[in-house]
Amino acid sequence: MTALTPAAAADRTGVSIDTLRYYEREGLIGPIRRSGGGRREYTEDDVFWIGLVTCFRDAGLGIADLRGFVAILRAEHSPQARVAFLRERRAALEQRVAALRQAMQVLDEKIAYYS
Repeated sequence: MTALTPAAAADRTGVSIDTLRYYEREGLIGPIRRSGGGRREYTEDDVFWIGLVTCFRDAGLGIADLRGFVAILRAEHSPQARVAFLRERRAALEQRVAALRQAMQVLDEKIAYYS
């Protein structure tokens, strides 16, 4: 198993080292393995989770939502609980997309008007 330094993990995932530490403190990733000298060593599984957290953040999920999802996963809730959580967040994201499309339409109308 290849171990990545914090800098390499940050580079691979596109987030800062501070963000990696924040995600770990919040319990969204990890626990992160440590070397004999106490340095963090990220695995491919860690990189996967960082990518998942980043994707969910990009989708508008807050830290509290992410903590809730991680709790569902770690407590080994039923797949139905996981699906219900994800469906609720997807529905909220659909509403945001609709609002953004409406805002874009208004902007397009104003651009056309002033052009």
